[in-house]
Amino acid sequence: MRRILSALCLSLLAAGPGFAASCGNTSSGFNAWKSEFAAEAKAAGVKDRGIGALMNASYSTRTINADRNQKGVKYSFDKFVQIRLGSLSSFAATGKKRLARNAAFYGSLEQRYGVPAGILISIHGMETGFGRNMGSEPVINSILTVAYDCRRPGLFRPHAIAALQMVDRGMLSPNQKGAYHGELGHTQFLPGNAMRFGVDGNGDGRVDFYNEADALASTANYLRQKGWKKGQPYRQGTANFRVLNEWNAATVYQQAIAAAAERIDN
Repeated sequence: MRRILSALCLSLLAAGPGFAASCGNTSSGFNAWKSEFAAEAKAAGVKDRGIGALMNASYSTRTINADRNQKGVKYSFDKFVQIRLGSLSSFAATGKKRLARNAAFYGSLEQRYGVPAGILISIHGMETGFGRNMGSEPVINSILTVAYDCRRPGLFRPHAIAALQMVDRGMLSPNQKGAYHGELGHTQFLPGNAMRFGVDGNGDGRVDFYNEADALASTANYLRQKGWKKGQPYRQGTANFRVLNEWNAATVYQQAIAAAAERIDN
């Protein structure tokens, strides 16, 4: 996933003193900034493991290059589907096979959260190709780099705190790889949203976004918390379709999820 989620929930994560650390637009000040940010992280409750991950982090030039080169989604629906899915029919056929292999699991998620299998499978496929491509940049490096960068520190610093807390809790390895803005796991949660909406989907007593069951259950929980209504339609113009805007703000993305999901569910 190459999206930036809404900052709506971030104020809930930024307990403690306001973010006062400096920022920078080059790598030259990153190490000094880490020391500043460590004080804020400690004030927010980050423990030794998280602080260690912070101090060992490296500035990610690849993250900054990706951030600077971001472009809005301007494709037509057909072009977007061609680029992201190949074709609706082939994507849906793959989705149906995945559903058939694990129907009980998807049924349990719909029973608990109200989100049908087609939506979850479509998101999973669009975000990471069903887990085949969860990113190539260490999450800690990426999220700290954009938290340090002067472009949008207010958006990313709470997510950086959350990522360090995830390291503390054993939810994230300091070297675990994700996408260029710190998105992680099978469905590409930003760390703050992972902390807020993460649930244990396989019953092993922990939340791991690199475990497919946990990631999909957390995605269902996220959508439910954002207003998804069980048993209601999700085609364009419906209340559930509007909930997809909470996942990704690009209308064509929402349209593709709904169109693929409808084929999978039917």
